Amino acid sequence: MNFSALLAAFASSSDQSVTIPADWAQGRAGYGGLVAALVVAGMRKKVAEGRPVRSLAITFVGPVTPGASMTVEAELLREGRAVSQVLGRAVQNGQTMCIIQGSFGAGRESSVDVSAEPGPSAPAPESCQRMPFIEGLNPPFIRYFDVRWTFGDYPCTNSRKREMGGWMRFDEEFENFDAVHLVGLVDVWPPAVLPHLKERAPASSLTWTIEFVQPQPDLGDGWMLYRANIEHARDGYGHIAAMIWSRAGELVAISRQTVAVFG
Repeated sequence: MNFSALLAAFASSSDQSVTIPADWAQGRAGYGGLVAALVVAGMRKKVAEGRPVRSLAITFVGPVTPGASMTVEAELLREGRAVSQVLGRAVQNGQTMCIIQGSFGAGRESSVDVSAEPGPSAPAPESCQRMPFIEGLNPPFIRYFDVRWTFGDYPCTNSRKREMGGWMRFDEEFENFDAVHLVGLVDVWPPAVLPHLKERAPASSLTWTIEFVQPQPDLGDGWMLYRANIEHARDGYGHIAAMIWSRAGELVAISRQTVAVFG
């Protein structure tokens, strides 16, 4: 099942549940970007029309087991004149596995108008080599994405570079691409601290915040450029900031992670 099929399965569920297939696994857990995207899809049902998501604060409490049912719960905490605050959870076997606090807000008139700086220079995605899916080497979910490394080095290469990233898009087309899809896409990149390892070791996101530029720029053919920078890493934890731009160089989202590294 590709991303569209999973979203459709969740949307048609009478009890807000869905099963993460084994081919969407990330180690022993379901792919975090998919889990978060499904929770956001459930949260959005609680929000009035005309209030796009502005920011999400995501905490991965535990691994969602592929092959078992996961339920999404959403609660509208407050609905103001322009902003709705929503709490979402992914629950499996009675245990909370992911918590998301989201802010959805309508636009308002303001004298403040500051454009984002343009994206960095990078070779066109067509000139970059696609990261291949190799069974047993890459996480299974990579088969559903087109990822092309541009910045930094590959994981487990004993690199000392701070930056990492490149071009990314789904390996499928969508009639409408929105914040739910973007959440599912951005997490495709491994933590930027992994290139600093000499050999493979587990790593997982503890917290993830992502802020969305609204209105979203035109994403054209779906290619987006991702560049992450390690701000600090020590004691088995890394703090990483990232930005995402459209192919035209327009800012799309800002992301931050706290990552646990077991190696």
